[in-house]
Amino acid sequence: MNFSSWPALLVVDVEGNGTNPPDLVEIATLPVRDGQPDTSTAGAWLIRPARPVTPFAARVHGLTNQVLADEPGWEETKDAVYTLLGTAWIAAHNAHVDYRALTAHLPQWKPAGVIDTLRLAKATYPHLPKYGLDALIEHTAPDLSQAPAQRHRATYDAYATAQLLITMAGHYETWDQLVAAAVPPGLPGAPEPEQEPTLW
Repeated sequence: MNFSSWPALLVVDVEGNGTNPPDLVEIATLPVRDGQPDTSTAGAWLIRPARPVTPFAARVHGLTNQVLADEPGWEETKDAVYTLLGTAWIAAHNAHVDYRALTAHLPQWKPAGVIDTLRLAKATYPHLPKYGLDALIEHTAPDLSQAPAQRHRATYDAYATAQLLITMAGHYETWDQLVAAAVPPGLPGAPEPEQEPTLW
């Protein structure tokens, strides 16, 4: 895989407050450049949600209402997130969730495309019993020594997902092959289905 042929791409991860639909409590954006996660230009935000964090969500990511009490709300955060996302491709694990949460909060945002590392993993490793982030970390054993925070925090999960994406990309010769395996139908960047030729 020639990483220099890749368009601008950000691995993203969001954490929510546990409500449905969720309020965002943490967002991480991590560029992949030349086959490496670029932490020097990464973005990370903690956000005070409009509705309280549920006890279940707080147990998962550790972001309690007390931790978030003095953080800015979404109104003060959204412009910076929108600016950093721009029109780049995004990648996320089970990308429907992150894409849906971000588009709900940023209706004007339109990424060039959406890579789902869960979908890519199923194409790349068809015989694994599980495809969650923990199972894939165990299977591929990426170097996570530089990952910030801990599992289930957006910054850590984005870093782990970036390393998984880079590892799996080595199984594909071209960007187009990667996209064909990784972009869910109906999301931005999905390959157009081939039209059957007609006689008229």
